[in-house]
Amino acid sequence: MQPLISIENVEQIIDEIVSDIPSWRKEMIHYIKDENPELNTAIIELSQKTDLDPKALATGAYMAYKLLEIEAKSEENLVSFEEE
Repeated sequence: MQPLISIENVEQIIDEIVSDIPSWRKEMIHYIKDENPELNTAIIELSQKTDLDPKALATGAYMAYKLLEIEAKSEENLVSFEEE
């Protein structure tokens, strides 16, 4: 099961994205290439096989990935803290 996404993290990521969408997307492209190259390939393939705006599609996919990553790390830290 995927972690629940908090509204605070959504607001934080959206603020980060809208401050400079092209730079954020470019940064995420390189980050995802290193962290999860198969996901990056899937995002690129999907954007090439649809009539959707490829940059908008990639931004949404990267935003979802980043939010899930943040929440997963938060849960991991919470579990570690509770075990201590």
